[in-house]
Amino acid sequence: MTQSAARRVNRAEVVDEAFLRHLSALEQGRSTASDGGSIASADLLELFDSQMVSRQLDLMARVKRAENKVFYTIGSSGHEGNALVGRLTRHTDPAFLHYRSGAFMAERYRNLPDRDFVADTCLSFAASTRDPASGGRHKVWGSQPLWVLPQTSTIASHLPKAVGTALALARGARDGHDLPVPPDSIVVCSFGDASLNHAAAQAAFNACAWSRHQNLPVPILFVCEDNGLGISVPSPRNWVHDSMARRHGLTYRRASGLDLAEGYQPVSEAIAHCRERRTPVFLHLDVTRLMGHAGTDFEIDYRSPEDLAAAEARDPLLRSAERVVVRGLMQPEQIRRRYEQLRQRCLEAADRADQTPRLASFGEVVGPLAPVSTAAVMQEARRSPAADARAECFGGPDRLPEAQEPRHLAIQINRALTDLMLKIPEALVFGEDVARKGGVYTVTRGLWSRFGQRRVFNTLLDETTILGLAQGYAMMGYLPIPEIQYLAYFHNACDQIRGEACSLQFFSNDQFRNPMVLRIAGLGYQRGFGGHFHNDNSIAALRDIPGLVIGCPARGDDAAMMLRTMAAMARVDGRVCALIEPIALYMTKDLHEPDDGGWLFPYPAPEQSLEPFRPRVYHEQAADLLIVTYGNGVPMALRCAARMRARGISVRVLDLRWLKPLDLAAVARHGSDCAAIVVFDEGRPDGGVGEAVVTGLVEAGLGGKPVRRVTGRDCYIPLGDAARLVLASEEQLDQAAQALLTRPREL
Repeated sequence: MTQSAARRVNRAEVVDEAFLRHLSALEQGRSTASDGGSIASADLLELFDSQMVSRQLDLMARVKRAENKVFYTIGSSGHEGNALVGRLTRHTDPAFLHYRSGAFMAERYRNLPDRDFVADTCLSFAASTRDPASGGRHKVWGSQPLWVLPQTSTIASHLPKAVGTALALARGARDGHDLPVPPDSIVVCSFGDASLNHAAAQAAFNACAWSRHQNLPVPILFVCEDNGLGISVPSPRNWVHDSMARRHGLTYRRASGLDLAEGYQPVSEAIAHCRERRTPVFLHLDVTRLMGHAGTDFEIDYRSPEDLAAAEARDPLLRSAERVVVRGLMQPEQIRRRYEQLRQRCLEAADRADQTPRLASFGEVVGPLAPVSTAAVMQEARRSPAADARAECFGGPDRLPEAQEPRHLAIQINRALTDLMLKIPEALVFGEDVARKGGVYTVTRGLWSRFGQRRVFNTLLDETTILGLAQGYAMMGYLPIPEIQYLAYFHNACDQIRGEACSLQFFSNDQFRNPMVLRIAGLGYQRGFGGHFHNDNSIAALRDIPGLVIGCPARGDDAAMMLRTMAAMARVDGRVCALIEPIALYMTKDLHEPDDGGWLFPYPAPEQSLEPFRPRVYHEQAADLLIVTYGNGVPMALRCAARMRARGISVRVLDLRWLKPLDLAAVARHGSDCAAIVVFDEGRPDGGVGEAVVTGLVEAGLGGKPVRRVTGRDCYIPLGDAARLVLASEEQLDQAAQALLTRPREL
């Protein structure tokens, strides 16, 4: 057969016809199967039925995709042995699944007698708004009542949050926390053999080992479904076994996913070990891959015909049919009838799903992404901790922070965190060095001694793990307040927020949430310390994350009130919030002159908070010049305004405070009041906040007004005084303002 002819062969039809031929052979008594295995006949029959349902859904997807009725063709064929895991775990065990989990889901659906697995799955394939998993936003395996959390990652970025969920579950069971699942639950996390090599997977395994090394319970079942391929790249022989069999801190078990009778007992034992001993188990499940990676994958381009034939000969449905026939549970003709009934049922369900509504407007699409319940958020933000608890914590009524003298940013953040911990018992503060040390900049100093190591704790030095923990704790009913030590370190783990945390509400149609308040020390202008990793002002990656709330307070009172609002947004609306704390302003006390105390502010009373996304305005009556800025730029702009005012020029300063979403309407409103506008953005020229502000001004019809942007250079920030050659400066701000105000007006 020529290569072009081989490409025209429909491997789905080959696999389908091979199964039917196998049934004919069984009718003639040709079988190598025995009646062995410890699996009960009732289990075998139902598992086999789940396998056939999953197979027919795969076949349906290939047929109906050609008719443009479904939009997803990555199937589960060859992986149907994961039905064992679906049956032997509980439907209250949180599951983070590999995309080839059709048979697993068919088994879990047995716990929902009022729901039709085939119909629901066809709705998902068809991107129907009636899809109970995502509301038509993606083909995902997901179910709120079955505790299957939708995953869109096709590799391993879901593993860290699965580990976080297991750790949170174990902690909650010990602490008496009100868990949303039974305290003896385990976490199920499945993935392919190629995903084993992903950095996120290795971070997850390391976090488990690190935790077990300290005798912490981690009840998680990793299920590596090993088909020997990463799309077209073969996994080296024995790679999974040799990598994981002796991994410190993990118990390795191997089972067949090709033979239900052989796999049943090892899978059952692996699950029991995980549940009873509360330790991480790595279940190495042998499977095969049939019909290619997806419908558009021509395997013949990278696999020989002999290799394909060998893989197809390992089809688990062939072995399951033999087991059922040898036990006398069904005759081959009965299997054939059931198989064809399921085919018809899937095709008809797909046709019905195609007639249901699909997302037809942006409002429908975006609905679950970023809810803002302003009234409820403000009510929660203004809720105060118990007065007696505050007085005891701070050392008496006369020692309450609002009764003290004005203080700088770091102190006020610390006080606000204390109030949040008092107000919200499920709040947790964690990250690198945050406990005894109190953080690199002492922002969390004293929290560990006040609230104990159960609520304030150090993590291992890995941002992927920190953000995975945050997601897991959130899903188990905690309010995590993780710290990323420097903004540059966030980029090591950006996908945990972009691809995982912020996407969960969207792809689950708001059925699952992982709220958090993420604190990140960042931005530039540190003196005597720094270089690139400690003076990083790159926030473009954060601002590009759909649904993420970003705040950047320049002063202590704003920081305290912003934290309260963010915590409320997380609790009320499930939002993921990031607070960027300007390192250079942590200890700043003065504004214009040494010892003037101009950047010290009183601590706002606990019932005070910020309305979401509203900027702060200084000198609101000024009309000659508007300076739009944030973070470190705010005190710079205020000093510029003072110098201009001495020359008779009035300057209004707009501190954005909230960097996502930006209140561009407020920017335009203030811009229209002033003769000229300078946008001061300490970030780089490309991808920064300043670009968005200028674009907003133009789109608001202010493009004809004199506008200038001042930014840093397109360069990494070097060490020492050389940093000043890269960062935007007050001198540049003065020059831009002067140039705008002295430019000749057109006649």
